[in-house]
Amino acid sequence: MTRLQALATAFAPHDELAGKLLPHAFSGDDGSHDASHLVRVWKNAARIQAEEGGDSRQLAAAVLLHDCVAVEKNSPLRAGASRLAAEKAWQILDGLRWSTLEISAVAHAILTHSFSANIAPETLEAKILQDADRLDAIGMFGAARCFYIAGRMGSGLYDPLDPLAEDRPLDDKAFAIDHFETKLFRLAEGFQTAAGRRLALERQTRLRSVLAMLLDEI
Repeated sequence: MTRLQALATAFAPHDELAGKLLPHAFSGDDGSHDASHLVRVWKNAARIQAEEGGDSRQLAAAVLLHDCVAVEKNSPLRAGASRLAAEKAWQILDGLRWSTLEISAVAHAILTHSFSANIAPETLEAKILQDADRLDAIGMFGAARCFYIAGRMGSGLYDPLDPLAEDRPLDDKAFAIDHFETKLFRLAEGFQTAAGRRLALERQTRLRSVLAMLLDEI
């Protein structure tokens, strides 16, 4: 069994679909949007879908392809990343002979999942994907990804003179922990499903604990 085949089993019961889509799922070297991110988002999505309902197959395809076009966080094109991914996903699923109705549903979920795009999800599957993806941006993995991206972008961890930005503007391009206030703590307010909101509150508590421990050590 190849590594890709082994990875596909993590998307059961849609492992056959995952085997077809995983070769198209990545287009960069961003470790915060890699295979482990897709697996975590799928687990989040499956957990929410078990409570909320929705089309599991369409949701699996949306999870697998939601980051299939990579745009760096500091790129001026960032807000268009989900649109580019939706367009690529349409081509991929059309090649697999999916119906236009199904492709449209998956593309909508991918288009609206992004915080940067700021487009409201209209279907249950789109709402679940957005919640599942945002769950990975808060909690322990949210903190880990925040610091990973800060290093990737060349940012510092915190301002040694004013860590909490009490006497300066928040600047998450310069300091990693500023991103907690500028974005991460805000994410829990916008969850779309009841299951997602419950999980988000649990993870936000963990994220606040991370910040509190960091400040204690500072």
